[in-house]
Amino acid sequence: MLADRQGRLLTSYVSDYVVFDLETTGISCSKDDIVEISAISVKDSKIFDEFSTLVNPLRPIPYYASNVNGITDDMVADSPVFEDVLPQFLDFIGNSVLVGHNIHSFDLKFLYRYCNSFYGRTLGNDYIDTLILSRAYLPNIRHHSLTDIALHYDIDTVGAHRALNDCAMNQKIYEKLKLESEKSSGSPVAVKLCPRCGNILKKRNGRFGVFWGCTSYPDCRYTENIFD
Repeated sequence: MLADRQGRLLTSYVSDYVVFDLETTGISCSKDDIVEISAISVKDSKIFDEFSTLVNPLRPIPYYASNVNGITDDMVADSPVFEDVLPQFLDFIGNSVLVGHNIHSFDLKFLYRYCNSFYGRTLGNDYIDTLILSRAYLPNIRHHSLTDIALHYDIDTVGAHRALNDCAMNQKIYEKLKLESEKSSGSPVAVKLCPRCGNILKKRNGRFGVFWGCTSYPDCRYTENIFD
């Protein structure tokens, strides 16, 4: 839903939500564009509906991006532009809580940018980032990419890096992480956000001990001392 302020980052489980994912021309949230957007609506922890479309970015898709997601210029040539897709997506998600992997630092920034560009407003839906939950509940796995977590749970990764397939994978992962949260007495994960850029602060080790450092480093170099 469109709003005057961005939604809140949540860390506790909800049973009704929309999982969404983007494929893009690159990794710059301010300069790159969307080439695919998909979403899965979940009611009472069960898949209810889905939304998916390719998007014409009105620019060539770089080889390195196509090499990851398999989406080429020919595939999107007759697809709608995002200005036409966004209202359909907003209708699909309504006021639902959004769930996605690394959406706090990546996917949502694209949507905030487009909402502001087209409507002069932002996206007000609260959201849950499974990357944050995974780092909290699965500290013993080395990497926390969507496919790494899926492999950890023996979830099929065929078709990874296409938006709808990633949504289906992420929905299963989110339900698995719910079980992890129940093992931890169901307490919400404590998250500390950077006051400078809004990204997540992470405990790091330095010459003078442990400190809070922004996960956007080196783009954001905010740090904060941790006092005993």
